Amino acid sequence: MSRDRADLPSVSLSLLTVPHRCTSHHRKISRLVWAAGLLRFALLGWGGCVFGVSSVSFLVLIQAAGPAFAQGDWEITPQSAEALERGLQWLARNQGPEGNWSSDDLGLVSTGVLAFLAAGHLPGRGPYGQSVQQALDYVLRNVQPSGLLNIADQRRDMYNHGLSAFMLGQVYGMSGDTRVGTVLDRALKLIAYTQCLDGGWDYVARRQQNGHDLSLAVMQALALRSAVDSGLEVSPEVVEKAIRCVREHYTPRGVRREAPEEELKKYPGQFTYSKGGGNATVAMAAAGVVCLQEFGQYDDWRIQKSMEVVLRAIREECQPERARQSRRPPFDAYTLNYVAQALYQVGGQAWQEHYPLLRDAVVASQIVAPDRPEDHGKWVGESRVGGKPGELYLTSVCCFVLAIPNRYLPILQEGRIGSLQAQFGSEFNPEAAAPTPKPKRPLKSRGR
Repeated sequence: MSRDRADLPSVSLSLLTVPHRCTSHHRKISRLVWAAGLLRFALLGWGGCVFGVSSVSFLVLIQAAGPAFAQGDWEITPQSAEALERGLQWLARNQGPEGNWSSDDLGLVSTGVLAFLAAGHLPGRGPYGQSVQQALDYVLRNVQPSGLLNIADQRRDMYNHGLSAFMLGQVYGMSGDTRVGTVLDRALKLIAYTQCLDGGWDYVARRQQNGHDLSLAVMQALALRSAVDSGLEVSPEVVEKAIRCVREHYTPRGVRREAPEEELKKYPGQFTYSKGGGNATVAMAAAGVVCLQEFGQYDDWRIQKSMEVVLRAIREECQPERARQSRRPPFDAYTLNYVAQALYQVGGQAWQEHYPLLRDAVVASQIVAPDRPEDHGKWVGESRVGGKPGELYLTSVCCFVLAIPNRYLPILQEGRIGSLQAQFGSEFNPEAAAPTPKPKRPLKSRGR
């Protein structure tokens, strides 16, 4: 496939009239958004409407719908709030004139955007509005004619594309920016077009018989789910193939992979990098969980098996005193990102008991050096990415982890979503429980 291919086939991606939020809080917001949209249309016509409501109106409506706080003060401590702010300040100070933190990997730049979004900062508004806008603009102006979101090495096509498309879906869901929506639509079509026959994806943006590994499948699946959160309709066939691919990356221990499912349930196992069981890491265990959770597979028995690996790793690695002495986070950026998301999406007792361990270890590992502004507020640790881009990646992920309890991102605002089962058909478990709300903190009023 040509890297600047412009003749991608059409994929079913259409705007939904009303957001599909499932909680009573979100239903209230949806009704207000819809009413405001009708009023805005009457006054301004279609030119004044984005999803039937402007981004400013949407923020006001969230506040009008009433407060919905985090589950308790245990989720956010004064120390974690201060660490998050220091991290955001470091990101803003070190962004550079291009807005890309000296990186041509659009996926890494997108993680910087997500750090600010997760903390409630939108493009062009508030103290970090310029930083968010600069990074977003860098991604948008570098999209290829085919919709591909990569300007780095071709082998990083779908890594950068998946991360960037995920970010754009969150921005679109929070702001309704039509410029973002246009790029997102093309990016999603490319994801569908490049899906391999086995449901996975390759590193290079091309369709072939088999995808390369689990990490690529999960990254594109998250981008697709991000689109759903933003009110876009995604082809069920693409999603179902991706889910099947993820399940094929589950590897049991102590029994043959080909054993009957009821037999597999009796043995430990986890999601792995390759279908043959290679590279059984904590990151892959968490990544598989995130994908199945995000698409409504809440009762899939593989989730519990893989979460045993994730929770054990958190208990072993998240020791604040060790982190304080080493100034290293408990996991590398890639692993930390998926571990935190898996923990949040599973929720319940696992979240309540293990998130404080993860949060406190992240806080303890931050560099706090007011006399060294070039270092003050960042995180450093093991990473395949070096230099300023590597510091961007890890610091952005750590900020994201600390900001999760705010529940600002659309993808963090929902619990069990019964509508996903209806939208994506038989692949979804009909026995999933009724929706349970995951409340979000109200966005703070910010000056321009």
